[in-house]
Amino acid sequence: MHLHHHRPPRCRSGFTLIEFVIVIAIVATLAGIAVPSFADHLRRGRIIEALMRLADHRVRMEQFFLDNRRYDNGAGKCGYAAPVTAADAFALECVVSATGYTVTATGLAGKGAQGFVYTIDEADARSTPAVPDGWVASRNCWVMRRDGSCG
Repeated sequence: MHLHHHRPPRCRSGFTLIEFVIVIAIVATLAGIAVPSFADHLRRGRIIEALMRLADHRVRMEQFFLDNRRYDNGAGKCGYAAPVTAADAFALECVVSATGYTVTATGLAGKGAQGFVYTIDEADARSTPAVPDGWVASRNCWVMRRDGSCG
């Protein structure tokens, strides 16, 4: 009696190189779509935060004016100074003149807001004098999107 050992058919385990390359291509394509979209989402969040800070600064300047009948603090500075935190993506600067003030929010490079500049004044005039490449600026509103649409 002659015994033959029958081996079960070989099961393939793992991936072939072509399968691996296809998976990498799919992941890269998805990342290429998702990462810029996510970056724009984060940038819009930072912009909204800066615009809220500008609007708040204007309200506080008007409150200061109602209490003191002037926008400056007597030393040539704006009557209200916005608090600064390490998390801020925009630096606020207030410049006072004889007839009013202008508050400017300038985007910080290390915070993903580089190139953006927004302003507001005592007449509630809002403008976006500077934006990064690929964005459209406006002298008449606060730009919220690349196409120059305003918020």
